[in-house]
Amino acid sequence: MSRIGNKSITVPEGVQVKVDGKKVTVTGPKGTLEKEVHNNISVEVNENIVKVSRKDDEPFNKSLHGLTRTLINNMITGVTKEYSKELQINGVGYRVVKQGNNLNLTLGYSHPVIFEAPAGISFDVPNPNTIIVKGIDKELVGQTAAVIRTKRPPEVYRGKGIKYADEVIRRKVGKTGK
Repeated sequence: MSRIGNKSITVPEGVQVKVDGKKVTVTGPKGTLEKEVHNNISVEVNENIVKVSRKDDEPFNKSLHGLTRTLINNMITGVTKEYSKELQINGVGYRVVKQGNNLNLTLGYSHPVIFEAPAGISFDVPNPNTIIVKGIDKELVGQTAAVIRTKRPPEVYRGKGIKYADEVIRRKVGKTGK
């Protein structure tokens, strides 16, 4: 029995949820999100309550049940308040500058790294060592933050690189001289 999938979703005021065939569209004050739903999952909207149900009790359908409910709930949360992910840059001479919609990253390479913002994503740079990725799509915010992190992942000996704000880097002890 899916405990998460059986929970109903309460739609807050100012948010509209429409089901057109197998496409769920959520519209709110921050924007609009769409998601295709699998054929074995059905979504019903009654007044301000969204209910997700499955066709039968096969293991594949059980896994889709909770997933679909969580994805719709994330869409509703995203159009009411934006998701954000904070990244920190550590290292001597490492910094970031916002240029329009893009980021200009100086990460110890012989050239600056220019990162273009995907559609629906905005960046905030409160100081030269912090990047805040914002957007209404939770999946896109996380993916964008992960791609930025891959430009210079954190190094375990000195701690240099780009890391999540809540990430803990386990430091290693280097070689000792004679």
